[in-house]
Amino acid sequence: MHHISNPSILYFGTPVVLVGTTNSDQTYNLAPISSAFWLGYRCMIGIAAHSKTTENILRSGECVLNLPSVDQVEAVDRLALLTGTSPVPAGKLAKGYSYEADKFKKAGVTPLESNLVKAPRVLECPVHLEARFVSIHPLGAETGIDQIRSVALELKVVRVHLAGSILSDANPDHVDPNKWKPLIMSFQHFYGLGSQLQPAKLASVPERLYRTFDTESAKATH
Repeated sequence: MHHISNPSILYFGTPVVLVGTTNSDQTYNLAPISSAFWLGYRCMIGIAAHSKTTENILRSGECVLNLPSVDQVEAVDRLALLTGTSPVPAGKLAKGYSYEADKFKKAGVTPLESNLVKAPRVLECPVHLEARFVSIHPLGAETGIDQIRSVALELKVVRVHLAGSILSDANPDHVDPNKWKPLIMSFQHFYGLGSQLQPAKLASVPERLYRTFDTESAKATH
């Protein structure tokens, strides 16, 4: 039987992303988020309206979306309850956040330079998506500007870096889902994916048929 309920959060299970950005003094910031989805080479991320990451993306117009696997769960967890904003905003202070200037060191991960953006990649993550900012959509704008706590940012992926360990043996432009084990956040807890349930009819559609202008542009970008 279903029950009418009123959960405080609705995080039913989404991939974890470590967003790399560059601060105004050219140092690096790294922040974990778990509100993201992709359509083609466009990505939407949900993020706090007044976070350091949001500030950096809006100022610089770029970031890197680093996708950790289940192997990086401890590194990701070391970033929890940290912020790159000083002083710590009141809302985060109430949740127990503290300021950390060097999140890469705190997490125990290695920054890498990107090809097309100045934001950092994370060596240990199997997936690096260099991206540029496209647009912003405030969430809950109809309730009044003082009530806006989160925004959705549209990002365009301009370069993809994939670890050889997750690639298809037959095609270097194809991720083998049996090798890729993304880290999942569900109701503030970490999970991995289970084994494949059954073959999917959708998998009969060749992936090349989903290629778009953005896909080809990223391939040709230097």
